[in-house]
Formats: sequence, C-alpha cells, structure tokens
Amino acid sequence: MPNIDTKSALLSEAEALIRTMGYAAFSYADLSERVGIRKASIHHHFPTKEALGTALIDSYLKRFVAELDELAAQPTDTKSKLLAYGDLFADSLRDGQMPLCGALAADAAYLPVSMQWRVKKFFEIHLAWLDKIVRQGIAKREIKTATPPQRLALLLLSTLQGASVVAWASKDPTVIKPVFRQVVDGLVE
Repeated sequence: MPNIDTKSALLSEAEALIRTMGYAAFSYADLSERVGIRKASIHHHFPTKEALGTALIDSYLKRFVAELDELAAQPTDTKSKLLAYGDLFADSLRDGQMPLCGALAADAAYLPVSMQWRVKKFFEIHLAWLDKIVRQGIAKREIKTATPPQRLALLLLSTLQGASVVAWASKDPTVIKPVFRQVVDGLVE
C-alpha cells in the first residue's frame, strides 16, 4: 500500500510546481528534489506525469467543489458570496503562484487529453457555480440586469482569470480584489 504522506507531499509539491512553472516546464527531477525522494519512488506512486496530473486535478477539484458548496450554503447575500468567491482567487496567488486552473489552461496545448478534459471540467464547474449564484441573486432581486446569467458568469470568471494573470505577472496580488469588487458592485444593489 502506497505511503499516503509521500503521495500527499508529491501532489502538494506538483501543484506548487505547476502553479509557478507550468505543467510542461516541471519534471520528476524537480519533484524528486523538492520532496527528497528518488525519481523511481515517484514512479511508484505515479507511473507517469499524466497520472500525477490527473490525480492532482481530481484531488483539487474535490476540495474546490467542497469550498464552493460551503460558500453557496452560507446565509449571506449575493454580493458577499461573489466577493468571497473572488477572495479564493486572490488568496491562491500566495508565494507567486497562479491559480491552478489558470496555470493549467495556459499549458493546455501541452496537456494530455485526460488532463485537458479535466481542465475544461474545472472551468465548467466555475461557470456553473457562478451561474447558480447569479440566478439566485436575480431571483432575490439583488441583481438587476438584462444580461443572461450565463454571460454574467463568464464575465465574472474572465475578470478574475485576467486579473490573476496581471497580478501574477506584476507580482502584485492586490490588484484582484478591487477590480473584481468594481465588477460585482456594478451588478448588485
């Protein structure tokens, strides 16, 4: 039976490498150095880089969906939920790292098909959650708009993804929250 702690450490360090270097740029040698084990030991846990990548995305998605479910269940108004969602992005730029979905999307051309599908699913989860929150906000009359909820969801996600890239490139994560707040303020009363 694989050592759970080693496997967790490998997933954690692989995530950090992807979020700082990109999927295509890191190797098992980088991971070996960071975790302090031989490359052969990594292959014991994850026979291929694709297996590592899919396990990482699956693990991350499970945590992320739980966070979104918890946030959606909060007894707060739409604006608070949207701003808390934006905080997830801003907080993910810790230590010079890109949000995982953005880092993987940037490397989409280099990802195996199984990972491309998961990255697409990642964005679909974002958009579905935002669509749901926007629809609830419209139903509660907290959002007044003629724009379809799906388009607003795409606007919100695009704003965060774009601001994340700017924040990462400028090494200034403080740009995300004010930009997103301005967009949210324009939607809610």
